[in-house]
Formats: sequence, structure tokens, C-alpha cells
Amino acid sequence: MRILTADIGGTNTKLCICDEQGKLHQFQEYATESRQGGPHVMARLMDKISEYEDFDAIAISTAGQVDAEAGFIVFANQNIPDYTGMRVKDMLEERFHKPVKVENDVNAAALGEAFFGAARHLNDFLCLTFGTGIGGAIVINRQIYRGASGVAAEFGHIVTHAPADQDEGESPLFYEKYASTTALVQMARQVEPDCANGKILFDRIRQGNEQLEQVLHAWVDEVAYGLASIIHIFNPSAVIVGGGVMEQDDLVRLVEARTKGLVMQSYRGVQILKASLGNKAGVLGAASLFLR
Repeated sequence: MRILTADIGGTNTKLCICDEQGKLHQFQEYATESRQGGPHVMARLMDKISEYEDFDAIAISTAGQVDAEAGFIVFANQNIPDYTGMRVKDMLEERFHKPVKVENDVNAAALGEAFFGAARHLNDFLCLTFGTGIGGAIVINRQIYRGASGVAAEFGHIVTHAPADQDEGESPLFYEKYASTTALVQMARQVEPDCANGKILFDRIRQGNEQLEQVLHAWVDEVAYGLASIIHIFNPSAVIVGGGVMEQDDLVRLVEARTKGLVMQSYRGVQILKASLGNKAGVLGAASLFLR
């Protein structure tokens, strides 16, 4: 079986053919142009798909909350305007006359890790991705747990700071406000205004910048606060952490140490593992919806 699989992100979209062994062919990546809105994103995707031949099904990983059964976007924030309500499955099946499955991007990444990556040996685990926000997935018996309305695991929206810390009229103090990569860069720029991304931050820490190292440790504490809460709720055997910032092996070990210092003794057997598939996790996870 040859599956045309795509991973639609706010910045870039990945597209390729995946075979039954999980090998990727004709891989390409292009700018999503998400600010132009959901209809533009879908039109651009369909034009790209039409460049491919000889595939049996289409699998989509996408940003936003997804009704996986019906294949439409339940909710998407303003990173992709006018994407909420987009009936992705229906649009693609009408255009290409192939079966289509659609999955949330973090759920897809978790499935990719389950079938091809760091979680191949695990039946149950949690997955969190740290980026612009924080995404989450719950895997039980190698299946996504979806919750009552199909959108479970919004881990980025757990509250990690007391409302007393909140200014009047401010948005709730969610985990991702303090522990996303966006939050890390904001903290770093308060120390050095030109520290515009994680790469610059880590380069300067390696060069001996102690102030930025303190920023990183403060951010790791925020990451650990949320992970400790989630671990106490689920008692998972493992938590997979992904996102570009978590590519640093030393950082994942630091996060694990801080987190285990916060959880009860009986929970400290949990493994915190680095996601292993990088930017291929979404396309592989989406493809697994057919390959399973």
C-alpha cells in the first residue's frame, strides 16, 4: 500500500509517499502560507498532492483540534485563520477519489513514535510537543485516547500558576504560557534582546553565558511543574517529549531530573524519552492510520 501523507503545520507542510515498511519517498516541504487562511492552505495542499501519482490513500496530520471520525477541523486558532470547520476529509475525497484519514498533528506524532520511533516498545504513554504552544496526546493500548468530545490531551491548557498571579483581563495562566518554546525565547530576550530563538540561546549557553543558563533552568522548572501534574494524574510508564527545543539530549535529561524531583516516590519509575522521528513524526503517524 502506498499512502500519500501530509503534515500541515502553521509554518511548513511536509508531503511524501509512505510505503508499508514506513519508508518515505518523494519527500518535500513547502511554506504553508497559513496567514492566508484555511481555504488557501487546502487549495495549496491539493495542488501539491496532484503532483503525485500512484497512491492508494491519503493521510493528513494537521494543526488544530480534529474530529478524526468525520475528518474536519473542530477548532483552529488564528495561526490558520478560517480553518475551523474545514471539512478536510470530504474535500480531499471529492478531489482525489481515494480514502482519506485526518488526525491532529500531536496525535499523529505520538502514533509515529508508537509505530516507528521511541515508543515502539510501549503500549501506553503520553506525548508532549514543546513549540509555539504545547500539544499533547494520550496513547492507551497503542490507540489515541480522545475523550468525550474527541479532543482530549490539551496539556498546554492546564493551569500551572495561581489566579492571584494574573492581571485583570489577562488570559488564563496556562502551562504553555510559561513552558512553551515561545515562553523560553521571551524569557531569554529579557536578558539579551537579540536572543531570538532556541539555537542562539543554546549556542550562547555553550559559550558560557551564565545569565542565559539561569533562564534555561528557570524554564525547565516550568516544564517540570506541568509534567509532574500530568504524571500524578496518569501514572504513565513513559512520557515522550518532542519539538525542536527537545532535540538537546542534555535538556531532556535535565527535564527528567527536575520532574522526578517533584513527583512522589511511587511515580519515579516513569521514563522521559526524547522523540526520535524529528519532523517526520507527523507524516509517519498519519500513514500509520492506514498501515495498522
